Amino acid sequence: MPRRHLRVTGAAQVPLGAVLRDLRTKLDVPGAFPAEVLAEAERVAAAPPRLPDRDETAVPFFTIDPPTSTDLDQAMHLSRRPGGGYRVRYAIADVAAYVTPGGALDAEAHRRVTTLYFPDEKVPLHPAVLSEGAASLLPDQTCPAVLWTIDLDADGRPETTDVVRALVRSRAKLDYEGVQKAIDDGTAEEPVALLRDIGLLRERLEVERGGISLDVPEQEIVASDGTYELAYRAPLPADAWNAQVSLLTGMAAAELMLTTGTGILRTLPAAPDGAVGRLRRTAKALRIEWPHHVPYSDLVRSLDPHVPHHAAFLQECTTLLRGAGYTAFSGGETPALATHAAVAAPYTHCTAPLRRLVDRYASELCLAACAGQDPPDWVLTALPGLPKEMAEGTRRANSVERESVDVVEAALLRHRVGEMFDAVVVDVKEREPAVGTVQLTEPAVVARIEGGAAALPLGERLRVRLTQADPGSAKVLFAPA
Repeated sequence: MPRRHLRVTGAAQVPLGAVLRDLRTKLDVPGAFPAEVLAEAERVAAAPPRLPDRDETAVPFFTIDPPTSTDLDQAMHLSRRPGGGYRVRYAIADVAAYVTPGGALDAEAHRRVTTLYFPDEKVPLHPAVLSEGAASLLPDQTCPAVLWTIDLDADGRPETTDVVRALVRSRAKLDYEGVQKAIDDGTAEEPVALLRDIGLLRERLEVERGGISLDVPEQEIVASDGTYELAYRAPLPADAWNAQVSLLTGMAAAELMLTTGTGILRTLPAAPDGAVGRLRRTAKALRIEWPHHVPYSDLVRSLDPHVPHHAAFLQECTTLLRGAGYTAFSGGETPALATHAAVAAPYTHCTAPLRRLVDRYASELCLAACAGQDPPDWVLTALPGLPKEMAEGTRRANSVERESVDVVEAALLRHRVGEMFDAVVVDVKEREPAVGTVQLTEPAVVARIEGGAAALPLGERLRVRLTQADPGSAKVLFAPA
C-alpha cells in the first residue's frame, strides 16, 4: 500500500542535512551494518547462491522502477494465453537463497525489519552488496527468484496460481515515465503494452469489490531564491497499473495461505466514523465537494492527482490506512480479521523482500503451499513473533515518515514566520477548544494552532499567522490572526 513520498533535491539538501542526521539519532535508526553482517553479505554475494533446478532465463523479464533504483525486488513478463486471457509471470527476489536462518544477516534483518526512507537517504534492510547487487533483479544478471505464474481470464480474474523457485534474467530496467510514453505512443512491445490492459481490468475488478488504491503524489521540496517551494510529482497511470500486478500477487498469496491454514496476512479493519468525519472536514478545507451519498472510494477515484488541492487531499487519505497490521495464523484456523479494508479482500505482503522482512517468510509459505509441503521449520518458528516485529518496525518507519514531513514543512515555512495564511480548522481538541489543527489552502501544510482566546470554529475557514517554523525542533505552529 502507498506510503507518503518525500524527496529533497538540489540545494535544499544542504541546510536540511544536519537536521535529518539529528532526526536519525533521535529515532534510534540503525547506523552502519556491523562488521560480521557485512562480512557474511560479502561472502554469500561472492559465492554461488543456492540455485533452483528450474531455469526460466529464456523469459524476457523486465523491471519497472524509479530511474535511480537499484534494489529491484520484482521483474515481470506479461503475455496473452492462446485460449484467451492473460498470463502474469512475476519474479520476486529470492532473499532466502542468500540469507541463512539464524545467521548474522538474518539477525540484523530482524533488528531492522524494513528499509527506512528519509528525504535525503535510505537506511536499508540488507547490505547494498545484496540488496543492490547479487540479490537484486538487475538487468542482464541471472538470479534465483520466487516465480509466480498467475493465469487470468479475459476479465482479469485469476484462474490458476503457481509459485516455484527458478532462475530468471531481466532484460531491461524500465522506468514509469518511459513505460507510460511507450504505451501511449504505441511503441511498447506486447509484454509491456499488456501492463495497461491487465492494469485496467484489475482496476475495474477493484471497483467491483469496493477496494481503493490511493494515487499518492510525491512531495518534492526544492530550493529556490533562498527559500523553499513545494511541488508534487503526481503518479502516472503506469504507476497504478504496476501496483495492480503487485496487489494481484499479494491477494493470490493470501488465498494460498488461507487455503492451507498457515500464513501471515496484512489486515486493516474498516475506518471508524471519526476518521471519515475528519477527512470530510479536510475535503471542505480544500474546496472538494463530497456529497454525503457519495462513498469515500468513489470520491477518491474522481480526483486528479495533478490538481494541487486534490493532491493534498490524497495525502490526507493515507490517514485511513492507520490501524493496518499483520495477522499470523496456523493450525488450519481462519483468523477473525482476514481482510484488508482498502484492498477489500484478503491480502499479504510478499513482493518486496529486499526492503521488508515479512515478505521473505511469505514467499516460503506460498512455495510450500504450492508444493503441497509443510513450510520450513525456521518459518514456522518465526511466524508467531512476526506480527509484533513488523508492528514495531512499521511504527519506526511511520515515525521516520511523520517527523521527516514535519522537518521538511518547517523548512518550507522557516522564512515566512509572521506571515498570514488562509486555512481551515480540521480538528479541535475536545478539552481545549482553542487548540487544534489547521490545513493551509496554500501550501499543503497541516499544523497545530493555539494561542487564541475563543474556541476554534471546526470546519470553517480562518485567517492564521505563522508563529513558529523551526526545522531543528520540527515544529510548525500557527495562531489565529
